Amino acid sequence: MIHRVYRTSILLGASALGVVWGLAGAAAAQTAEPSQLDEVIVTAQLREQSAAEVPFALTAYSGDMLESLGVQDFEELSAFTPGLLVQNQSPNNPGFVMRGITSDSGEATNEPRVSVYQDGVSISKSRGSWVELFDIERVEIAKGPQSTLYGRGALIGAINVIQNRADVGGFDAAARASVGNLDYRMVELMVNAPLGDAAALRFATRMKTRNGYVENLLGGEDYNGFDTRAFRLSLAFEPTDAFRYDVIANYQQDAAPGTSFKAMAYSPADPATGAVLGGREPWEGAAFTASTAIDGGRTLGLDRTVQGVTGIGRLDLNDSLTLTSTTAWREFESYEAFDPDGISLPLLFAVEDAQGDQFSQEFRLNWDNGGALSGFIGAGYFNEDGSQRTPTEFNERVALAQLAGLLDGNPLAVGTTALPLAFFSSPALIDPVLGAFGIPAPFIPGIRDNLKASHIETATNSGELESWDLFGDVTWRPSDRLEFALGVRWTQDDKTSGISTAALNGRSILGGLLAVQQLQGQIAALIAEGTPAALTQAAALGAFANGLVFQLAQPGAANAPVTAAFPLFGLTFQPTAGNGDVISQNLEDDGFTWRATARYAVTEDTNLYANYARGRRPAVLAPAAPSAPFAAPAFTFVDAEQVDSYEVGAKTAMMGGALRLDGAAYFYDYTNFQTTVQVGTQFITTNAGEATAYGFEGQAFLSASDSLDLFATYAYNHSRFEAGIFDGNRFRLSPDHRASIGAVWRLAVPGGAVEVQPTYSWQSETFFDNDNDRADLQTGNFVPDTAVDEVQEAYGLLNLRIRYAPSDAHWGLELFGDNLLDEEFIKDAGNTGDGLGLPTFIAGEPRTWGATVSLRY
Repeated sequence: MIHRVYRTSILLGASALGVVWGLAGAAAAQTAEPSQLDEVIVTAQLREQSAAEVPFALTAYSGDMLESLGVQDFEELSAFTPGLLVQNQSPNNPGFVMRGITSDSGEATNEPRVSVYQDGVSISKSRGSWVELFDIERVEIAKGPQSTLYGRGALIGAINVIQNRADVGGFDAAARASVGNLDYRMVELMVNAPLGDAAALRFATRMKTRNGYVENLLGGEDYNGFDTRAFRLSLAFEPTDAFRYDVIANYQQDAAPGTSFKAMAYSPADPATGAVLGGREPWEGAAFTASTAIDGGRTLGLDRTVQGVTGIGRLDLNDSLTLTSTTAWREFESYEAFDPDGISLPLLFAVEDAQGDQFSQEFRLNWDNGGALSGFIGAGYFNEDGSQRTPTEFNERVALAQLAGLLDGNPLAVGTTALPLAFFSSPALIDPVLGAFGIPAPFIPGIRDNLKASHIETATNSGELESWDLFGDVTWRPSDRLEFALGVRWTQDDKTSGISTAALNGRSILGGLLAVQQLQGQIAALIAEGTPAALTQAAALGAFANGLVFQLAQPGAANAPVTAAFPLFGLTFQPTAGNGDVISQNLEDDGFTWRATARYAVTEDTNLYANYARGRRPAVLAPAAPSAPFAAPAFTFVDAEQVDSYEVGAKTAMMGGALRLDGAAYFYDYTNFQTTVQVGTQFITTNAGEATAYGFEGQAFLSASDSLDLFATYAYNHSRFEAGIFDGNRFRLSPDHRASIGAVWRLAVPGGAVEVQPTYSWQSETFFDNDNDRADLQTGNFVPDTAVDEVQEAYGLLNLRIRYAPSDAHWGLELFGDNLLDEEFIKDAGNTGDGLGLPTFIAGEPRTWGATVSLRY
């Protein structure tokens, strides 16, 4: 039997949604008594306490709540978390956005801003951070700079997933199975078994699959589906109350069909005939290049594995001292093949091969004797090696047509919706373009024939990191109602950044033509200067350019010997020395972060707090490909990004606990804001200067009656650049407004109870890049993008869950529907294709529905 008790200090810092699950249990119990609100105990400050006592904005979700809402991943979790937005292009490319700041860079040399943790262990590298949320004890989302508590990467906040550990208390087992539209299938299983009196073993798994929701108009697997298998094995050893050691092993494999990066300027067509196959909207069918010659032949899709082992030991030295050790090893391997140009013609095909492994060790000593002072000190070590290899394949003839503006939708141009691929090799198309390049007529046929249907080149960035931390935090309670806390962390980083670029199947003929074009521009400028020295230099460059044209027109030019007069040209990546040598540089960086907080309990039911924190994103040494074949690559030092955060908030319970409110207002001041700009098809980290952000987050829960509960969340975030290249722009993936509302209505029926739970989430206009799709900020693209279309207008999603719970509570049935109004929206725009003048768009999920049966032993 479940009874209600009104608590004054529980769940005040947690999302209102966390309350819903506690109330939902009453439906299954069929009682007229109000439902219990179970206290949520968190460890956000590295000690156990009520969420209401944490002096910063914190949202805590219990594992039961995650099941209640049907939350299986971070994207679904963020829909009802004020201040958090998670974008999922694929498990290989998630974006975590907290209070306007995005952390999603795949480069091995970059640092995350929003840290993701499993059981206190950083899993923040974006290609390895997406993990399934199953058999979870709770999730804590700590907002604001949290470097002092969580580590070097938590510039804006941290998400900590606390997994259920093995329970030595007894046997437990549960299972769930779901089916739905788009051939959705999901199975979960959990078994917890004691091993004697002092140990236990726990096994949990989730396996799920769903077909894609963007139709493949050329046949084969539809786009934007998933196929995931996740497993966890936990071992606990607890010989005494004073000592416990847990070993947690995780393994996840994701195999998914291709992601639909669709260019809306072109109708999907049959590349062999040019026949139009469908519409241009992102959520309509698509037709992409299905395979590539890269790495011996690859097809669209993702193959990703993430695995790791964590050991957590806790030893109570005495009544006031506790020593904790956390040891972890983790690695990920991710291979994703995708068609980034968004059109049916094989202009560009790409692969991302990302790998990373890490080892970490942390020791922490907590003390609390029940007096006025408590706190902790600790030290940590973190080692990480990673790489990101990005082979690309170009059809130089189609690329030449795009450079010439023949694929830009111009009605006077040739167009792309009625032409077969073979036409892009024809003299009728290519010869006028080569003439416009200034190529003399006698050389045009030879160059036309030498243009490659498949030019493959690659770039690899790599990063090695060794980091040491010293940290400490102390809390002073001068009275029962007042407390102050002060924390500091020092971090020392030793980094090595490397880059390697290579042309894998000979020189690019189109790259050579672009080099000739650049030389022609330099020659024109020297002639305009008119000095004898300038004219002499112009003559020398002219002779060199003429020699290049002659050699580009010779049979077999792509694989002719490399000489000073005929370099090994790449198209987007010029090769490093030796056509692929790794060039590296080192960087040492260190710095301090800190926090200062104050909390005052106005009454037993109301807490006020204020805090100031300094966050820091470590300095970056960002490599870029050489500007000319075999030249030295560029290494750009980007200063450490710093943010000063100021926050005030309140957490309260009213009406005897039936109404709960909490809210926080904040202001951020950034210096050396690190951002990524696209130059051609490369993404370069740079310093965007100063930026500010301010906002408000609030959430409310009302128990209107024994059978009806209401909840709502709202977040306002005003994030803007104050200087630099993006002055005045909004932050990417940062809507000014986000809100959610929901209800839980319970109805007793014969033999059990029915619960109806509608929810609605809404967000305002969103840009997908810091350039806000401004044409003047995209002139460095391979082909400038002049259309302003990479924006998502405001939209909302309606979800519904209907549950039946029998009186015995050993099984349950749920019907679910997400995006019931079938809202059409995009979750991303721009992407790699933007650098080719072909911005691509990823459609959001359409209406999905299904049913779940659950069993509990």
